[in-house]
Order: sequence, then C-alpha cells, then structure tokens
Amino acid sequence: MAGLLRAERVWVETFTGLRVDQFGRLLKAVRERGGEGCSWGRPWRLPLADRVLLTAVYYRTNLTMRQLAPLFGVSPATVCRVIQRLGPLLALEPARAGVDATDRLWIVDGTLVPVRDRKVGASSRNYRFSANVQVIVDAETLLVVAAARPVPGNTADAKAWLSSGLAEHCEGVTVLGDGAYIDTGLIVPHRKRPGRPLLKGEEEDNAQHRKVRARVEHTFSRMKNYKILRDCRQRGDGLHHAVARMHNLALAA
Repeated sequence: MAGLLRAERVWVETFTGLRVDQFGRLLKAVRERGGEGCSWGRPWRLPLADRVLLTAVYYRTNLTMRQLAPLFGVSPATVCRVIQRLGPLLALEPARAGVDATDRLWIVDGTLVPVRDRKVGASSRNYRFSANVQVIVDAETLLVVAAARPVPGNTADAKAWLSSGLAEHCEGVTVLGDGAYIDTGLIVPHRKRPGRPLLKGEEEDNAQHRKVRARVEHTFSRMKNYKILRDCRQRGDGLHHAVARMHNLALAA
C-alpha cells in the first residue's frame, strides 16, 4: 500500500508548520541521536525523513494511528512503533546558563495538558483530567529553554517546580514566576497583607512583572498549535517530547 505523505516541501510545510530548512535541522538532530536505528533486526519500511515527518505530523495534528497509517502507507502498529522510537529523540535538551547568565531573564510557568493516561493525569482546575507541565521560556527570544516531565494536574505549581529538577539549569539567571511560586527562590509579585495595601512602588513592580510574565502565556498559545497538547491520547509521561523543539524551530528565523 503506497502512502500519500512523503518528506517533500508541500507536505512538510502543510502538515508540520515548519519550513523545509527547519525540518532539515529536526531531521539532523534525530540522525545524530541514533534515529537510523540498529543495523540488526527488521528494517524500517519508511526512510528516516518520512519517519520524522510522521512523528511531527502526529504531534501537530493529533491524528490517530489508524488515520496516519494510510497516509504513510504503513500499518497502525508501525506508526505506533515509529512514534515510540522517535518521540524521545525529538525532545528538547534543557539549555544551560552561559557566561552571560546575569544578563538573561527567564520565565517559568505551568500549563495543564488534557491526558487520557490515569497514571499521569488527575482531575484539575480546568475541569478535565490533565497533567501539569512546567516550562521555562526566555523572555527576550520567547524560545523554550526547558520543559519538565508532566506531573498530575492537581499538583501545585510550586511543588511541581521544586520536583521538576529544572532549577539546576537556572543557576545565575533571573527567573520570574507568578504568585503560585512563593518560597521557591523565584521572583514573584508583591502580595497584599491584611489591612495593608500595596505601596505605589510595589504596584508598579507588579504591573511590570505582569507585562513581562505574559510572554510565557503567548508561548503556551503557540505551543498548543500542536494538537497533542490539547488532548493527549499518548500513554506515559512523554507528551512534552518534540513539541518544545518544533516550537523553537518554527519561531527561529
């Protein structure tokens, strides 16, 4: 059975949201991480470029395995194996603070991703069974710096942040968080005390804080163009794979 989609310009740009050169960088990263597979065993039916395209299409469109199978001319079982194999290879490596760390400004926030896997998600404030994913964004470039493995959606942001392990990537960098990140070492807004209104300087600080922190919400909006983050049917905690990297590639010049 011949498939329709191949790693060609028209299909790449239509189904992934990436330009051909951006897709090429994604393909190069997968190849360098061993995406070609082992030299033994049954060979893949699709070439690596088509397998990367299949995985990217899955994250972008959230089509089911049965829907993707005829598009690429393979069985649903093969589609599942390709995604399970290449998904982790597409994951974004957390950035390390460089020598100019003191001049950098990062923003952290959590977003709720609806999931089906009861081992990963929990009933959450969005009235759905969701997982909490902590994401760090560079305030200047709007690129995703790091994304943590998801935790149940009823986990408080402060607890999710402290258990994510992302703090070690932020040494020497100024990191903003909202009011949910109190006592985490992040810069958070001033809080009102009972019977004591905020001072004028504190109100101005909070206004500037909100203006900058809004950039992470814009990033979440762009990331959720990848439909996998709107209703993840994938089992396990790998739903953060690939999306952050493809978001960064699409945003880059």
